[in-house]
Amino acid sequence: MAQRKENIVMFPFMAQGHIIPFLALALKLEQQKGYTIAFVNTPLNIHKLKASLPPNSSIRFLEIPFNSTDHGLPPNSETTESLSPLLMYQFVESSPSLKPAFTKLMSNLVKEQHGRPPLCVISDMFFGWSAAVAHKFGSFHAIFNAGGCYGMAIFHTMWLNLPHFNVSSDEVSLPGFPEGYSFQVKKLPVSLRTVPGPWEFALKMFREWLETDAMLFNTVEEIDQTGLKYFRKQFSCSVWALGPILSPLGSKARAGKEAATISNLCIRWLDTKPANSVLYVAFGSQNTPSQSQTRELAMALEASGKNFIWVARPPSTFVESNFSDPSLEWLPKGFERRIRDNNRGLLVQQWAPQMEILSHKSIGAFLSHCGWNSVIEALSNGVPMLSWTMDAEQPFNAKMLEEEIGVCVGLACGTDSEVRHEDIVRKIELVMNGTEKGKDMKKKACGVREMIKRASSMERKGFKGSSVKAMDEFLNAAMQMSKKL
Repeated sequence: MAQRKENIVMFPFMAQGHIIPFLALALKLEQQKGYTIAFVNTPLNIHKLKASLPPNSSIRFLEIPFNSTDHGLPPNSETTESLSPLLMYQFVESSPSLKPAFTKLMSNLVKEQHGRPPLCVISDMFFGWSAAVAHKFGSFHAIFNAGGCYGMAIFHTMWLNLPHFNVSSDEVSLPGFPEGYSFQVKKLPVSLRTVPGPWEFALKMFREWLETDAMLFNTVEEIDQTGLKYFRKQFSCSVWALGPILSPLGSKARAGKEAATISNLCIRWLDTKPANSVLYVAFGSQNTPSQSQTRELAMALEASGKNFIWVARPPSTFVESNFSDPSLEWLPKGFERRIRDNNRGLLVQQWAPQMEILSHKSIGAFLSHCGWNSVIEALSNGVPMLSWTMDAEQPFNAKMLEEEIGVCVGLACGTDSEVRHEDIVRKIELVMNGTEKGKDMKKKACGVREMIKRASSMERKGFKGSSVKAMDEFLNAAMQMSKKL
């Protein structure tokens, strides 16, 4: 394939759950397909990412300026981490302010190429406005949605139609979905349950999506049919499932120099445990359970008798993160000492090598917030799940896992739901104690793992998995537009 400078421009939203899969896709396009990549983001994010790139990568990072204080945000807020839910929405709503700088960046790339535009711009779902910029310069445009189709389809129809505004029942039907599909109002993310009216940013964003040439999802055709059918019905552009897009780097940039030490600690500890005996607990980089929920979870982990790794962060009410500080009361008294003494639990602060952990033979289940990166990593390793969703499309992902695929048991929704440690213990036992339900979940999870492997496989002569075909079709579509210039 003939290369030219900056074949593909990639521009993720400034959040770990978006940047990580974008970088993984960038590496895949570079290393497997031979494209050169220009990766656009704000200065602080790029500074962290540079250190995490493999030495053989030639991905070029391009900085785009962003002054958070112009939007009522704390200084140097270039990612959603550490922002409150209210500030997060302000941060999302500030994203169109990047349009002038991105237009200038594209213009400079075209000049570098002596008038030849980049082959393609792959932007984030929050940057739908970038379709108009890409088309201005003659580039193909695609939105890469780091989520799965099913969860994002419910996210789309809920924000577009707000069906819970018009009914008083506990359950609402889902416009655009097949008859019989519904969602429980109490399980909606708090942002949708408390919204006073239509979110104008979302409505404008959905209109801008109509301008793109393609929609790409980090999912697999065989496991996400309902969601794919929804988007193919709602949008006239091509919709492709490219998953799994799994990051070999994970979120190591967040862990910094400690990443290797933490990884070694986790894997050495897992190596001492029997197969399928460990519960992995992690809630992603953005949210944490409340103080009372965290205590109930700790009590449940101890009472369950199971081995566990818990990536624990203080509840949002705590600013401190020093686990040894006796004034912190968000963990039961003596909890850390007891689990250390009996070697049943490993408490890891802030970050853990999730892909390495989930692929370890000792992992038996994953208690997760059901962010899509975590979901696709668990499914790719055949790990059944327990859902404790927080926000965004996470409750919708959990619905798919539980009702469509049968690999998940629900625990809680959000930080405002009441949880009791006895109930958590019962759900853990249901999944991990060799019950018929637990065995069935494991069998289905392993079946999904094989589907995902097949989708990304090119092993047999003449055979291409569905995700391999989708990637080829997407790149061919971009090339066809380029040939017309």
